[in-house]
Amino acid sequence: MPERRTLTLHPRPGERLRDLLLASGMEFPCGGEGSCGQCRVRVSRGAVPATAAMSACLDAKELAAGWRLACLAEFDSAEPCNPVEVEFPPWQGDAASGAVAILGDEGVLAVEPREGLGAVVDVGTTTLVAQAVDLASGLLLSTESALNAQSRWGADLMSRIHHELQQPGELTALIRQQVGELLTRASHGHPISEVLLVGNTVMHHLFCGLSIQALAAAPFRTPHLDANTLRGSTLGWTFAPDATVTFLPNLGSFVGSDVLAGLAAVGMESRVMPEALLDLGTNGEIALATEGGILCASTAAGPAFEAANIRHGMRAAQGAIHRVDVVDGQLRAEVLGNGTAYGVCGSGLVDAVACALDTGMLSPRGRLRWGLSAIVLADGVVITQRDIRELQLAKAAIASGLRLLQDVAGTRPSRLHLAGAFGNYLRPSRAVRIGLLPTGEGDGYPPCVLAPAGNTALRGARMLLLAPNRHAKVFDGLRHRAHHVELAALPRFQEEFVDALLFPEA
Repeated sequence: MPERRTLTLHPRPGERLRDLLLASGMEFPCGGEGSCGQCRVRVSRGAVPATAAMSACLDAKELAAGWRLACLAEFDSAEPCNPVEVEFPPWQGDAASGAVAILGDEGVLAVEPREGLGAVVDVGTTTLVAQAVDLASGLLLSTESALNAQSRWGADLMSRIHHELQQPGELTALIRQQVGELLTRASHGHPISEVLLVGNTVMHHLFCGLSIQALAAAPFRTPHLDANTLRGSTLGWTFAPDATVTFLPNLGSFVGSDVLAGLAAVGMESRVMPEALLDLGTNGEIALATEGGILCASTAAGPAFEAANIRHGMRAAQGAIHRVDVVDGQLRAEVLGNGTAYGVCGSGLVDAVACALDTGMLSPRGRLRWGLSAIVLADGVVITQRDIRELQLAKAAIASGLRLLQDVAGTRPSRLHLAGAFGNYLRPSRAVRIGLLPTGEGDGYPPCVLAPAGNTALRGARMLLLAPNRHAKVFDGLRHRAHHVELAALPRFQEEFVDALLFPEA
């Protein structure tokens, strides 16, 4: 097995192992439901009781060897506790030190000069990115990032919503504090006059302290889509009490200001040729611009593209398998950092499944062949049948959503902008191979150009921060042209989704 970090803990009776490990960078993608197995630790000294619920992810042999799910482990409340030594992957500790790989955006943008220091923040479900900007020159001064601390209550949005309903206000206080800390580092103690934030609708509601109730159940229609402006003092930001802090408006109940900023970044407010923007995150968001307007929709892709809920999944950090090729009939994995493989990230997962299809070890229905129980990528790193199902569900959500929007629009995009970190590092040919992205061929349409676009949310936010006179016009124009489509309400939704679960034939 790959080398692991060792940590000595001093628990108190009745304390949860999860609470002890949070400060050390351990992540809990499923929010402590015991369903993903990514918080696996091995107890090398001391005793941590096993529970029946752990058997969903750990077999009897693993439990006997000391493996536990940290999210479910709890120390006996009636007995004194001795020190415990646990082992876990070294990449798990990166979050505590702030060592987070991000996709920033440092391009030069047009500026309407004014005095002061401004900032933009991409409030992502998984990662937060803040940039400090000189408003006079447009110069990008610094970029800071961190994993979203809300991730300890789940990698997906519905887990966050559920926690917010159970513990109102807790996630709001946490995200405001964390964004404030990022901006403090980014500004190096200098006063900030204006901050623009972008993110999905759930992040918008949580940061602004708005009711999340409408997003918890069908028909998922929230009345709080508009921009929300607060003062730094209201947020408890003593470093910038007079700052104007605006979370930009949303396009729909699950189509946020990150998509709106992305549309501005790629210039879609004036497009007449059909183009699309696709954000391949936990909440897959799609916008298709035509001469008649912009159709937008969200898809419940889930966190598989970020390798959450994948047996040996991890984010794109050192030790992650990020690329897989077929060499002499065998799978060959490439590891970030060129060292020991600790797990597989989203791009590596897509690559591995595409290669498994090409070699015949995986059927178009997604079943492993040749009597295989898993796809072996490296020592201790495999992709299981359940992992493949998770990817099928995620890619079907995106592929069917794009097809349905094309049907509503009556056209196909000539260019598909792939936004975000996953879209930037994904190999388009592999995404086409598994049926995640379209080839764009057939039916008289020209091929669709697949174009990685980087962090369009961050670039669009900074572009608007530097153009205050154009800011409102651009956003009002985009919102006026945009029409939110409820995919689940379309007659062919189920049919398209089920069809998209299959992998394309060779």
